[in-house]
Amino acid sequence: MIESILINLKDTMHIVSSGLLMPAIVVLLLLLAYTAVELGGVLVEAITRQRRVKVNVPELVNALQGQDAGAIIAELNNRPLLRRQKKVLGELSKHSNLPAAPLQAVARRLLAGEELHYARITNRTDLVARLGPMLGLMATLIPLGPGMIAMGQGDTKTLADSLLTAFDATVTGLAAAGVAFTISRLRKRWYEDYLSSLESIMESLLEVFTRARGIAEQE
Repeated sequence: MIESILINLKDTMHIVSSGLLMPAIVVLLLLLAYTAVELGGVLVEAITRQRRVKVNVPELVNALQGQDAGAIIAELNNRPLLRRQKKVLGELSKHSNLPAAPLQAVARRLLAGEELHYARITNRTDLVARLGPMLGLMATLIPLGPGMIAMGQGDTKTLADSLLTAFDATVTGLAAAGVAFTISRLRKRWYEDYLSSLESIMESLLEVFTRARGIAEQE
């Protein structure tokens, strides 16, 4: 009785694992294609980054001192900032009349939104870097069972096909994961630099707006 149940469980597990081979291979190929697309995107980012003149944050901070919101927005638009950075800084400048505490809350919310935006981008390639080896290992182990059976029966063709599928799956998973990991590391370094510059400029703007409001109240 127990042996019969065990045999049925083994058969069920074999059917499930065999049925997972095709989906694992399909997902692996999709991950590889997505990684190729992301590789093209990161190359475009790298070229854009090289062409873009890096903004001098201390010089920009000094240039913003003593200006009103309109002049600050015009100054920011003339600087080699990212479009998203200009949008965030412009949005902060529109709220320059708010008191200090609400203005700081707006600044934190805008900065958190940018951090979330860039985190979503890097999370996609991080996911590929984790799933690639897992699915590659799954698609490697599943064909080895029939391959071992074929080897015991002297069926070298089936054994060779199983081993070829296993090796291809391993290489595909590792290739997708390796490229995705490299893309994530590059982007995280770039985005940390972007966010650091944005945070420095936002702190300067908060100081400028607070000082301007204090002068206006004294007058």
